[in-house]
Amino acid sequence: MPDTIPTDSVGLVTPQTQHFDQPLTLRSGRVLPSYDLVYETYGELNADHSNAILICHALSGSHHAAGYHSMDDDKPGWWDSCIGPGKPIDTREFFVVAVNNLGGCNGSSGPTSINPETGEVYGPDFPIVAVRDWVNSQARLADVLGIEQWAAVVGGSLGGMQVLRWSIQFPTRLRHAVVIASAPRLSAQNIAFNEVARQAIAKDPDFHDGHYLKHGTIPKAGLMQARMLGHLTYLSDDAMRQKFGRELKEGRLNYSFAPEFQVESYLHHQGEKFSNSFDANTYMLMTKALDYFDPAADYNNDLVACLAQTQCRFLVASFTTDWRFPPERSEEIVNALVHADKDVTYACIESESGHDAFLLPIPRYLAIFSAYMQRVAREVNV
Repeated sequence: MPDTIPTDSVGLVTPQTQHFDQPLTLRSGRVLPSYDLVYETYGELNADHSNAILICHALSGSHHAAGYHSMDDDKPGWWDSCIGPGKPIDTREFFVVAVNNLGGCNGSSGPTSINPETGEVYGPDFPIVAVRDWVNSQARLADVLGIEQWAAVVGGSLGGMQVLRWSIQFPTRLRHAVVIASAPRLSAQNIAFNEVARQAIAKDPDFHDGHYLKHGTIPKAGLMQARMLGHLTYLSDDAMRQKFGRELKEGRLNYSFAPEFQVESYLHHQGEKFSNSFDANTYMLMTKALDYFDPAADYNNDLVACLAQTQCRFLVASFTTDWRFPPERSEEIVNALVHADKDVTYACIESESGHDAFLLPIPRYLAIFSAYMQRVAREVNV
């Protein structure tokens, strides 16, 4: 962490836990009898509760979106570039809520939690959840917080899918939807990437059909492979060339199968770090939620009819070199909203950073994001 907290940071933050005893029926038909949601808040809720923003996280994200948990943190929350005083989601204007999704491994009920019915860790027995289940649980949290309508629901990638589901499922409970680097459903190629990642985990001898915690192991090699594959899809060719090129670790070839190129070392480092911090069953579950997301399927695969249910205004943003969720996928959403006669603003932002661009402080991106959120702020009843 910096010697002093930056003036545009939300500062030191403390996660909160909300327990729910009301059973939650999932899309799969299974029921969670009770569950916890961990969340963080930044800024102050105004008198009429009209300035609340919900942040939806992507695959490996969490409730820790901004600020620091302690003075010893080496880095802030995952979206600190966009949340804080003077940033696009300005905490001088908004009350921001960031939630760890059900099935996560950062405090909300998930595979690493204790199953109240057995007294043992859920492991692979934690039910597969869908995006609509996350939205239902988030709506219950909003009820607890006294938020009848969000000023905006905001998210990138898998988070953007949650935003879309919010707009369809609870059309009167949000005034704006901000969908960044996302898609109306996964392509066959994306589903294939997810399956390769899951197989890497499942085939690890230490996976034990998901019961690895009982065996005192983790499928480290499988998780590393899954994360390395993921990073390949999050970065563009340009980004990888600029960041690594063909640079060698030691400046020479060693004629071995150990990592020799800088890009190899980077992938191994990312895989190692991820395997020590993220739960394998959670990774399996989150990628399945991605695969299953297809809201238009409920409307005879007609995305226009699907988005005709919405009542909010939209900002949709994409990035030119994002090949995991390319601009054409965002434009499917935009075109459907236009045909449904909805209010939508669209920006395709020049970037060499691939899918990861939505996490980065790219000036043009921050300017567009800020301008739209200022529009949202002007509507808030202070």
